[in-house]
Amino acid sequence: MDRNLALEVVRVTELAAIAAARLMGRGQKNEADQAAVDAMRKGFDALNVQGTIVIGEGERDEAPMLYIGEKIGRSADGDPKVDIAVDPLEGTNLCAYGRPGSISVIAMAERGNLLNAPDTYMDKLVVGPKGKGAIDISRPPSWNLRSIADKMNRYVEDLTVCVLDRPRHEQLIREIRETGARVRLIEDGDVAGGVGTCFEQSGIDVLMGIGGAPEGVITAAAIRAMGGDMQARLKPRNDQEIERAKKMGITDIDRIYTAEDLARGEVMFAATGVTTGDFLKGVRFFGTGAETYSVVMRSKTGTVRYIQGIHRLDKKLRAYF
Repeated sequence: MDRNLALEVVRVTELAAIAAARLMGRGQKNEADQAAVDAMRKGFDALNVQGTIVIGEGERDEAPMLYIGEKIGRSADGDPKVDIAVDPLEGTNLCAYGRPGSISVIAMAERGNLLNAPDTYMDKLVVGPKGKGAIDISRPPSWNLRSIADKMNRYVEDLTVCVLDRPRHEQLIREIRETGARVRLIEDGDVAGGVGTCFEQSGIDVLMGIGGAPEGVITAAAIRAMGGDMQARLKPRNDQEIERAKKMGITDIDRIYTAEDLARGEVMFAATGVTTGDFLKGVRFFGTGAETYSVVMRSKTGTVRYIQGIHRLDKKLRAYF
């Protein structure tokens, strides 16, 4: 994939972030998500790729656009064939209620290299580059935290573990606290939590717990680009989800995936802040313009770019909103 494509992709997340941010704090999560979807769809129309959505807003019958299997991009002869995972508004509740940490995010890889993950749960264990090689999701949290602390040459008590604040995590949170490690509970958006392990300014050392499987694939793309480490396994909620996973080509439901299994080959990752979080500022509006903060990564070179954008809503973006 051409390196310039990464910069084209971040333009798409910028559009989605601006659209969602206009509805920040209004308590309308569905409307904010739809605004992000619509803007991202229009942005993809200008992208020089032959793209297929492998992780999107749902099945064709459930989502009017950006559904799994949808073809996007200009699709001209010679354009690269890519698989795309999207979350136009990761953290819909965070945006709807004006809370920190919502982002717009895209992961991209060459055709066939992103796991076509079913819409079910996934148990995840994520660390940044300094903890690489120290994790084993089949072992208890206490073992992992000691191992990570040893690898990072730190005390367990100095580690901060990010966990989604859900009833299903009550036992996990107790086990983490018993080790002496610190816990940061988040309301939503475990992609941002997982990616945050690779950014020292986030203050997050480890992500643990069960979140969405599609979000796990998106997280894996960023972890690949940043040189972090990740293990994951599916946690279907019922027999119907198991059957759906099998129809999507997953034969071993208990398989432990690495980041390389979830996002293979050369991958790109782009995210734009919607509301200010640990490693990205949110959208700021002024007069007839908007300011955005984004990050774009490539696994091939390990390059990470921060992009601050100033956008003229009365000119450049008039066609999108």
